[in-house]
Amino acid sequence: MIDDLDLGFDDAERGEKGRHRRGFRKRKGGSGGGRGKTFLALLMALVLLGAIGGGAFYGFDRIQNYFVTPDYDGAGAGEITVEIKNGALLADMADALVAADVVKSQKAFVEAAEANARSKNIQPGTYKLRKQMSGASAVTAMLDLKNKIVNGLTIPEGRTSMNIYKLLSEKTKIPVKDFQAAAKDPEGLGVPEWWFKRDDGKKVVKSIEGFLYPDTYEIPPKATAESILKLMVDNFLAVTGEMKFADRVQKERKVSPYEALIVASLAQAEAGNKDDLGKVARVAYNRVYGEFPCNCLEMDVTVNYWLELTGKPTKTSAEMNQSELLDTTSPYSRKLRGLIPTPINNPGKQALEGAMDPPAGKWLYFVAIDKQGHSAFAETYEDQKRNEAKAKEAGVI
Repeated sequence: MIDDLDLGFDDAERGEKGRHRRGFRKRKGGSGGGRGKTFLALLMALVLLGAIGGGAFYGFDRIQNYFVTPDYDGAGAGEITVEIKNGALLADMADALVAADVVKSQKAFVEAAEANARSKNIQPGTYKLRKQMSGASAVTAMLDLKNKIVNGLTIPEGRTSMNIYKLLSEKTKIPVKDFQAAAKDPEGLGVPEWWFKRDDGKKVVKSIEGFLYPDTYEIPPKATAESILKLMVDNFLAVTGEMKFADRVQKERKVSPYEALIVASLAQAEAGNKDDLGKVARVAYNRVYGEFPCNCLEMDVTVNYWLELTGKPTKTSAEMNQSELLDTTSPYSRKLRGLIPTPINNPGKQALEGAMDPPAGKWLYFVAIDKQGHSAFAETYEDQKRNEAKAKEAGVI
């Protein structure tokens, strides 16, 4: 009988054997509530089966996702731009693509890239892609140069920040004044506060000069003056970090990283040939921290920087007059004792290396002696005069 259907209740729950359950009474001439018990049993069975079925479905879906990579089908639809940043690994690229809904999962892109030997050729930059592409389609699209938005600009080594703003403005149409405004807060652009410390007792002047690393940059669409300068600062920090520049100059040169950066900028401006960058850096160190009578730089490039900073045209050494060469009021004077307040340009990696690890030597003087820009270095002024004579013979000075 349905009245005896066993739904898992034990004898204690049933009560004494043979008695009717509490709350049920036999109807006259009937079987004691069989229809109610039937409905309850069927309802409980359906709930139980539904719970088991739902759990099984959820578990199956989880298992399936574990073994089967979530991925879209085909080449996608629509159009979207995605920026791949410098130094991005496959996982970083995948994260950017998932965030833009280009691919369904990080795993889909990474697996497709690992299966494609050419994926190592994917470069940083901005790509024109589609939404909801398969991982393989996304990899193929990023390897097709037609989908890379080329908006590159090369910043040469040794350019001043003022000159860089002009180059950037010409390329992006962003006004120079916007770059100047953004540059007023170097720390806001990502320069760590500890960079602006000196061990020579001089007051720190916080400037973006020196931190705009010279390189070729892909300018993202809708970039701002601030975002572009941040990109350049990030590059500087990545390069100097990889070189261990800060650690090495403090340990080996016994100077602060900022002072070494100033020296790198001086070498970048004065050396006419990359072979001489380290030697020029050594001269700067020797003059300021060594036995040079005035402990001053006596470099014409600092005069030119002050001219540019104050909106005046720069000059060759031969064009500079005595008041400019001997000016002691300028913070970038040739006669200033010790190092100048800031770097005077944005040095490249070789100049940074020269300031970090200059060759040993007691040189205090140098002069270009050929048209390829090579210089002769001297420890005494007498030797310097002889080198100057050679330079005149070569028609250099």
